Amino acid sequence: MFDFMPADVRPRPIQRSIPIRAMAQSQEFTRAVQLRGQKPLVLDQLGDTVVMQQRFWGRVDVAMVNRAQITKPLRLLELLQENGLRRTPVILSPQSLTPDLAKLGAVPLISPAQVAQLELTTSKSERRAALHQKWRNRLNHAESQNLRVKCENMPLDPDHWLLQADAKQQGQRGYRNWPIDLTLAYAHENPGKAKLFQAFEGREVIAAVLILCHGNSATYHISHSTDRGRSLSAHNLLMWKAMNRLAAQDYLQLDLGLINTEDAAGLARFKLGTGAKLHSLGGTWAYWPPMGRLLGPLAALDRRLMTPRKTGQA
Repeated sequence: MFDFMPADVRPRPIQRSIPIRAMAQSQEFTRAVQLRGQKPLVLDQLGDTVVMQQRFWGRVDVAMVNRAQITKPLRLLELLQENGLRRTPVILSPQSLTPDLAKLGAVPLISPAQVAQLELTTSKSERRAALHQKWRNRLNHAESQNLRVKCENMPLDPDHWLLQADAKQQGQRGYRNWPIDLTLAYAHENPGKAKLFQAFEGREVIAAVLILCHGNSATYHISHSTDRGRSLSAHNLLMWKAMNRLAAQDYLQLDLGLINTEDAAGLARFKLGTGAKLHSLGGTWAYWPPMGRLLGPLAALDRRLMTPRKTGQA
């Protein structure tokens, strides 16, 4: 017998032989920061773990390991020392909970945050069924408005309206995102991996979403919607189109970023409304090699700090 089920209906098998990596640990991100003159350390002994190095106040060098799966924390710290970072403070922000860092003398700084991760391995109909009801209602509303959605590679233009709108919004709301030149460096060094989705009403663009692809997954980077776009639920339509396009191109997961129900409750509801699941990161730790395990007792005293915060859907 032949299977004539359409490809967008038939669920694809989950292939995880290649692990899903956060964008900060991807080859694509490494290429982007190298174009800007930075020289990250890549530890091939630990699955190409990316270590960024930055100088603060013009004199203090700090190594940073962001969103890495630290399955062997002792080996990681040893490799950092073997690569010339014997006296360099290290900031560790693991992708998952890593309590063994306390035993090695790392001191907890910031308790674990949570990110929203959307699986893309289900069928289109299953993804639609997983949408929260209010989110689905807004999508239905947008689909009835005769909007046009266009997907293209992000233009290498620092004056592009989305980049400028995001920069202005950062200033108004008091948060920090990537600098424009890093976003453009990512698009330049990774052709076809910076996907711009725009919604048009007639000839007028009313909303946009920029998705950055890396390896077998993708990350929701920046977005903006005009007042007219919000009234027509254009953002929901763009996300729905992006989810389906990424799934059709065999990406396994879309990282929607941090969930903050206190300062950005509306955005948290939007992200979770897609059917995304919460994932607890590993918090932020500091390690100074000269102290080694001497700080272990101090870390143990503050272990409650590294208990994941409970995040609702606001």
